[in-house]
Amino acid sequence: MLTNKNTEMPASTKKKLHGEGGFTLIEVLIAMTILTIGLLAVATMQVSAIHGNKTGNEISRATFLAQDKLEDLKTSTNITGEPDGSDQTGIFNRNWQIGPSGTNSRSVTVTVSWVAGGNNHSVVLNTISRGGGY
Repeated sequence: MLTNKNTEMPASTKKKLHGEGGFTLIEVLIAMTILTIGLLAVATMQVSAIHGNKTGNEISRATFLAQDKLEDLKTSTNITGEPDGSDQTGIFNRNWQIGPSGTNSRSVTVTVSWVAGGNNHSVVLNTISRGGGY
């Protein structure tokens, strides 16, 4: 097919040749800046979630240790003869006190404390028990 070089191109083709159909460099830089800010926000949120999970895990472990000692003291056959005491498990310090509460019962308090991130934390559980599982 023969073409005539003297024919003029349509106006829509001329606009595309003049660079009006794509993104400018400034638009790409703005989009990359917005994307970077979004990714940094997600990364910060991830760090906060990891810290929250660690703190929640420590509180759960401390609560388990306190419940374990509380149940141990409640199942004692003679709770009036049990002394106050303390022990340590990993980063946790566990203390328990047995005091009078009534004629046949005793007040039992178990405190589990630990230091994490330079802050003191503690879990305290209280109950009244007669011993022997009650």
